[in-house]
Amino acid sequence: MRLTSLRGAARSGDRAKPHFPGIPAAGDRSGEVGRGSRAKVPPGVGAGVRVAAGERRGSCDQRTSSSMQIKHRTTVQQSNSSSSTSSPETARKVHPRPSDKLNPKTINPFGEQSRAPSAFAAIYSKGGIPCRLVHGSVKHRLQWECPPENLPFDPLLITLAEGLRETKHPYTFVSKEGFRELLLVQGALEKAVPLLPRLIPVLKAALVHMDDEVFARGLNALVQLSIVVGPSLNDHLKHLLTSLSKRLRNKKFKEPITSALQKLEQHGGNGSLIIIKSKIPTYCSICC
Repeated sequence: MRLTSLRGAARSGDRAKPHFPGIPAAGDRSGEVGRGSRAKVPPGVGAGVRVAAGERRGSCDQRTSSSMQIKHRTTVQQSNSSSSTSSPETARKVHPRPSDKLNPKTINPFGEQSRAPSAFAAIYSKGGIPCRLVHGSVKHRLQWECPPENLPFDPLLITLAEGLRETKHPYTFVSKEGFRELLLVQGALEKAVPLLPRLIPVLKAALVHMDDEVFARGLNALVQLSIVVGPSLNDHLKHLLTSLSKRLRNKKFKEPITSALQKLEQHGGNGSLIIIKSKIPTYCSICC
């Protein structure tokens, strides 16, 4: 009977299959996960996943915080640099120094010059002007190396007239005061009249200058010259009246120009009045 049963099993194709413990046999569906159920993860594997995720979040937070610190330091540095560059100028504007009133537009010898120095500035820096500026407690003055009456007017008077176009201290003061003091010396008439053909173009350049202070210095220098040379200025007066006529349209200069024209008439006589009337018909003579 035993032999017969084994033969019958061999005929039917049933063969003995090996079985390993812990591994489900073929056809055994007891170990499959159902469709609606979750797969069970071993406790060690789940803890490792959570630790790895925590490390990634920690590194991301560290990068974010470090980038925020870098941006904060950059912003602080920029604000400090901007405040350091602007604070001296702001402090100067808010709290002006007492010397600013005595030394307007003073040149900074350590600052960069945007352009080459003018002819007057170059001559003055080389000692070509025989005087120096003395800073007083109330006002400035010039100290001459020798008495001005012993100095030749050519080319000193012309150089000082060229300096009237300067816009920076001390050139503005030296040129204006030097021109005035040089014309006050004894014998100035004989020394200045031969220089009129060269002086008039220089004074005209100051009168057509866009800077109002330069124009005012040129106008005062013209009046000072008229006081010294008198009618000798009439032959050159027509070259200057066009510039004065244009400035008369500005109400700010109407009164000083009218006063200057009256002084030109006073020292130049009837000849100057005819010339002034031909160029400026609206001029009111001192005789009226």
